[in-house]
Amino acid sequence: MADKTQEDMVLQQIEREVRMREGAYKLLAACSQRYQALEASKSLLTCNARILALLSQLQKIRRAQILEQVGSRTCEDVPPCTGRLSLSDLRIPLMWKDSEYFKNKGELHRCAMFCLLQCGTDIFDTDLVMVDRTFTDICFEDTFIFNKAGPEFRLRVELYSSCAVEEFSWGAPGPRRMSFLGGSLGRSSGKKIRAALESAAACGGGDVRPGHVSPPLSFHPSAPGPKFNQLAHTILRIEHVREGFKTHDLMLSATEDSPFWLPLFGNMCCRLVAQPLCMIQPVISGQLLVKLEEGSDDWERLDCILRRQTLLCYQSPEELESGGKPLVVIPVRKNTRVCVSEGDPVHGRQHILISTPLQGNNVNYTVTSSNTESTHRWSKILQQHVYNLRHWKQCCDDVMKIEMPSSRKSNPVKQGSLYHEIVTPSSPRDHPVVPDLSDEIRSLLSSYYKES
Repeated sequence: MADKTQEDMVLQQIEREVRMREGAYKLLAACSQRYQALEASKSLLTCNARILALLSQLQKIRRAQILEQVGSRTCEDVPPCTGRLSLSDLRIPLMWKDSEYFKNKGELHRCAMFCLLQCGTDIFDTDLVMVDRTFTDICFEDTFIFNKAGPEFRLRVELYSSCAVEEFSWGAPGPRRMSFLGGSLGRSSGKKIRAALESAAACGGGDVRPGHVSPPLSFHPSAPGPKFNQLAHTILRIEHVREGFKTHDLMLSATEDSPFWLPLFGNMCCRLVAQPLCMIQPVISGQLLVKLEEGSDDWERLDCILRRQTLLCYQSPEELESGGKPLVVIPVRKNTRVCVSEGDPVHGRQHILISTPLQGNNVNYTVTSSNTESTHRWSKILQQHVYNLRHWKQCCDDVMKIEMPSSRKSNPVKQGSLYHEIVTPSSPRDHPVVPDLSDEIRSLLSSYYKES
């Protein structure tokens, strides 16, 4: 039942992305300004990437359904908890030739460039940046947050570029596409999925196997307007998560003779941090009987809460809620061992033994609950918590800070020497202002979400 609900949600998401893509295609054919066309072309590429990712997820869900029906589904362990992943302060250094940058010689090479970030089915795109030889690096100020990343995540960052001075081949789309936009899209999910699969596969290589990283996305040859090509990419994993600004190597996908080429330095810089759920929210709370000293038979009923890397034990619920000083602090870390002992002969209760190596010695604590069911529940959750900490590795050493993304401005300032081509405040009459099309594109395309 859960798989069926998830499948329906994925189908709805695919339908939305198909509508968005068709809207972008229509807008691309109608664009008369270069920057407008580049924005629409970027939206079209992003939609194709999301469709491919959703089709891959759909395939995984249906494969799991088939295995369950034939009784071949294996019993898997409970996976580690998910977490929030944040990438910010993205910088891409450039390395122009001396004759181009210092002496300002040669043809002025201009490109439109943006980045695509993918973690599972979550896909984001950066703003479009116009780049020429006046740039020493490309900067993206946005913060991108992936809310359901597991410790095995693969965050793929792709760089796309399009030559900003090439002559575009404009042309109206065929009548079939125009009628498809307003006609049968909301009728049959089967037709929509087939259409999405055929078109997205043609644009992205066609392989939607589970776990497969799709090849660089490009457009169908019949698509009008500018084309974006992949310059480079990199894949970030949990070992790349660190506090602070770090450098990561890029794998180049283009050569210097490509018209969309930019002189990449070979790496990118960013801040990649993670917040596992086990580190940012309480795991379990309730009353426990805690043995105050090892080897004694003195127990005290305390109000306890498992938070981050400690089990905090208070004398009253009021002290727990106020966050005062706990009576007992039990460390629960990546190397902690949690096991359940046999019931003692006097009270017949099972005990939870918590042992943590600290400075060469094992620090041992014993706790129990009022009944066997509650004791097993605490034991299972404690073991799962240690399992989570172990898989999230250095991300659980401390709580990393995530800067919340700021809302995008409606009219962001364009970088580089192409600024005067887009807006010239000093002489608006001679150079009419071309509005930033980001909001216009979003407004037009979002209307397709409401049609069904």
